[in-house]
Amino acid sequence: MDGLLNALVVLANFALVPGIAYGSQLALGALGVTLVFGVLRFSNFAHGETMSFGAMIAIFVTWILQANGVSIDPLPTALLALPVAILVTVGVVLLTDRFVYRFYRHKRSDQVIFIIVSIGVMFVMAGLIRFLIGPNDQIFTDGERFLISARDFRDLTGLREGLAIKTTQVITVVAAVVCCVLLFLFLTRTRTGKSMRAYADNEDLATLSGIDAGRVVLIAWTLSATLAVIAGTLYGLDKSYKPFVFQEILLPIFAAAIVGGLGSPVGAIVGGYLIAFAEVLLTYAYKRFLGHMLPDAWMPDGLAQLLGTEYKFAVAFVILVITLLIRPAGIFNRRSG
Repeated sequence: MDGLLNALVVLANFALVPGIAYGSQLALGALGVTLVFGVLRFSNFAHGETMSFGAMIAIFVTWILQANGVSIDPLPTALLALPVAILVTVGVVLLTDRFVYRFYRHKRSDQVIFIIVSIGVMFVMAGLIRFLIGPNDQIFTDGERFLISARDFRDLTGLREGLAIKTTQVITVVAAVVCCVLLFLFLTRTRTGKSMRAYADNEDLATLSGIDAGRVVLIAWTLSATLAVIAGTLYGLDKSYKPFVFQEILLPIFAAAIVGGLGSPVGAIVGGYLIAFAEVLLTYAYKRFLGHMLPDAWMPDGLAQLLGTEYKFAVAFVILVITLLIRPAGIFNRRSG
């Protein structure tokens, strides 16, 4: 029995808990992507750099607060910096829409044009971010590192294996739940949210019904940027802030949004966790887990990995391709049937 319990603890420590935290970050990122697609009808390739920009602002504000002795120990000071980072990033995104995207929207340009423009915005933001903060990793978390450490867990349970739960992992999951609940309440219970849903379903009919298209677009960008800042900051807190990595995680974020169904908030959340667990479980080394389950004579010689960790993002790409081949509209897209 102890062998089974130790095996489950190992799996939880190195796969399940990190998978839940990573899935929460992907879900928040995918929600931002799907909001823009649902309202503006294009895939925003600058979303990853929006996450990076928001996290960068949170880091700068965190440094200022820490230099002045401001903290909320045992929680990370970055949580205090989040409102400022959101305001600054929303302002930048709205200015970008005002001086870039609006021009093409008034010309009723094709989606391909918007995608190309968003790629251009992505490169401009990437250059700006690297100029301001540099290319190096930044670790900006402080406060209590672990909610429970592996040693405390072993002392508490008497098991050989320990379970470590980082404070940032718990904050990530709680923040994701709160954001998702608030977003769904906004979209389903408020007049503005219902207007956004109507605009997303049929732009022309919604405009003829008196819905202010400009206001809907502004709110969509605001919500998308807010979710991007929260996702980017939480990702940086949970791991470390790497300016280059946000272009890489754009692939699993888009995979999550497309698998769930572009334009579907529920699909974005489900897709985020599906992609996260697929990446984690397929690249996890099961040797330690199997060591508690199998006799020594049956133990494999290698790490018992299905795929190496270097193929992590390839997992998201394969799932994306399979989804596009089998169910292009995604799992939860109402137009898929």
